[in-house]
Order: sequence, then C-alpha cells, then structure tokens
Amino acid sequence: MPKVSVLVPVYNVERYLRECLDSVIHQTLKDIEIICINDGSTDSSLNILEEYAAQDSRIRIINKENSGYGASMNIGLDSATGEYIGIVESDDFVAPEMFEDLYNIARENDADVVKSDFYYYSTENNRTRKAGKVKRKYTNGIVSVKDNLEILKIVPSIWSAIYKSDFIKSNNIRFLETSGASYQDTSFAFKTLSSAKRLMFTSKAYLYYRQDSENASVKSKEKVFCICDEWEEITRFLNEKPEIKAVVNQVKLSTQFNAYKWNAVRIDKSFRDEFINRYQDSFKKYYENNEIKREFYKKVKKKELMLLLNDKQKFRKFIDDLAIKKKKKEEREKMFSIRMNSSRISIVLFGKHIVEIG
Repeated sequence: MPKVSVLVPVYNVERYLRECLDSVIHQTLKDIEIICINDGSTDSSLNILEEYAAQDSRIRIINKENSGYGASMNIGLDSATGEYIGIVESDDFVAPEMFEDLYNIARENDADVVKSDFYYYSTENNRTRKAGKVKRKYTNGIVSVKDNLEILKIVPSIWSAIYKSDFIKSNNIRFLETSGASYQDTSFAFKTLSSAKRLMFTSKAYLYYRQDSENASVKSKEKVFCICDEWEEITRFLNEKPEIKAVVNQVKLSTQFNAYKWNAVRIDKSFRDEFINRYQDSFKKYYENNEIKREFYKKVKKKELMLLLNDKQKFRKFIDDLAIKKKKKEEREKMFSIRMNSSRISIVLFGKHIVEIG
C-alpha cells in the first residue's frame, strides 16, 4: 500500500502539466502513487501523461470521456490504494517536501485530515505570496469543528491537504458530479472539515496555486449556479448526518448566505434576477422551517435576510449597488493600494508594484 495516493485531474493543461508532474514525481516521499485522470483532453495533455508514465512506474493514467471535474475526482478516489490521499490540480505545482511532511504529521497524530497553508502564484510575473489562511490558533494540536466552528470558514483549498483514505470511505465523502469545474471543491471541503474528528493544521505552505489560469465563471450561465449546487449538496449531506448538522448548521447557513451574496455581486447583471430567485427560494425554506437561529445573525445582518425574503426588487438594487462599489474599489486599488498580512507587505502606486516584501 502506498503511503499517499496523489490525484491529478487533467483537462487541456498542456501549458502547465510538465511543471505539475515534475513537482510530484520529485517528492521526497517516494512511496506514493500518482493517479492522473484525463478528462477527455483535446490538446497534448494525454501525450505528456503517457511520456511521464513511461518514465515513472508510479504514474497511472485513467483516460475517460469528458464528464467534468467531480466525476474525475470520484474516479480518482475509487482508484486510490494509498493510506492517505492528496490532490494536485494540474495547473498548480508543489514543494518537494509537501507529502512527506504532511504524511509524517498525519501518522504521528493518527489524523483524519492534515491541512496546510498555500501560496498564490502568478505566471505572468512569476510572483509568489503566502496565502496566510491557516491561523496559528489552529496549529496547536488535534482539533475538530466542535472545538472551533470557524474552521469551516477557511478557504476550501482542498489541494493543500491530505485525507486518510479510510476516513473518506467511512463517511461516504464524494464530489458532486456537475458539469463544468466551478466551486466543486466547496462541498468536498465542507464535508471533510465537518466530519473530521482528528484534524490538524500547519501554517507552512507547500502548494503553489496558479491564479491566472482560471476559467471565467462570471458570464457563463452554466457556471453561475454551480455554487448553489454545491451548497444544496452540503444540505443533503448534513440532513443524512443529524449529529454533525446539530453542531454546524448555523455556521453553514450564514456561510451559504454570504457566499450567495458574493456570487450575486460578481456575476453578470443579466443573470442576477434569476440567481436572486434561487437565493430567495433557498432561504425561504430555511426560514419557514425554523432552521435559522440567533447564531446565524452573528455573521448575517437581519435586515439583509428580510430584504431578500420580502422584497426581491429592493434586494436586487442592494446587490447592484454593492457591485458598483466593488468595481470602484478594484479600480482604486489598481492605482494605489497597501496590503499587509502575516507574510507579505505590498504597495501599488499608479498600477505598479513599487514595494513587495515577504
């Protein structure tokens, strides 16, 4: 049994695939299997996979017709034979010590999940910055959502972690098999974090998340509603696990409300009315079923919920106004901004980086 099965979903990534595969085959942890799921690529991705597989016996190629990211990942989960499972997107790459470090932490602590920080990476200017998404308070030993519900608000980043195979199987954790490839880490991340009884974090970063290769999901009607599909899948999952739902449901509902608001602001205006209809339908059901409790309002303004439930036209105007403010803010930040976090200071003046520390 390999120590770690590394799943690499592949679809038309010939530009980045070699860098990704090189980073995986040169891991310091040698006892791994590398499962590459080719989702019907029409470029030279499959040729590149076959070239690498001929040179490294740890690489296994699963070639299938295009059916989407979720289907690819579920095939990968079913095919994995490792003690733990890791994920590397084929347009990203990882530090050599990633899987050895995470595996050692997992084994020493019998962890269900070990989650690390990651880097944002820009191809255009070869700029790297640490995301800073793992807070130090999470890194003091074994935790679970019962200890701190805020864990559920961490950026999904499912590829900055490893998962015990037995944990994934015993909790029947799967990806939602929808078309496209938008937000399909959302439900998987929520399921794993909410189900893990032994969860560990490290603030060290290993994976380089490429930011400038994303497919636009703002003007595609198919992608506009993907976020709804993911949250409805989370709802289904929790309804089957009432012991988990009792602990996490208010955080789930408030996070879902804010995720829908964020999506309503960012999508093309032509889709907003239809999206707000679905937004309202979801939260009317929660409200009428008396699921929304006092804790929900710690993260959501009650007047916003009431506006959504009672006056869609005014709520649409509220979203439109937020979108205008967002656009103006982005334009200002292109000209001048100062950003600081625990790992980086950046100053932009007249659209150019004049200081970058960290």
